[in-house]
Amino acid sequence: MAKYLFEARYTTEGAKGVAREGGTGRRAAVAKMTEGLGGKLEAFYYAFGDVDAYVIVDLPDNASAAAVALAVNQAGAAAVKTVVLITPEDMDKAGKKTVDYRAPGR
Repeated sequence: MAKYLFEARYTTEGAKGVAREGGTGRRAAVAKMTEGLGGKLEAFYYAFGDVDAYVIVDLPDNASAAAVALAVNQAGAAAVKTVVLITPEDMDKAGKKTVDYRAPGR
């Protein structure tokens, strides 16, 4: 499974919904959505600043992550940005690969 970070920014209506439903209610809804795609919710945090919530999930594939982003964004209560997370072990593998690359103008 791949790990994804979703950064959510609530609209005014979305913030009102969180206030009514509570933070744990939203976490439960996200866990249910993730499990419905064969994944698992790893972490769900609210935050101060430009991003209202950070969610880390394990999902089977990029198509599942895209489906989450589409569903959330289409609902209109939040805008979500998706970040693919890479493990340190995958970075080790990446560092051992040979890449044939030439910088522009060289």
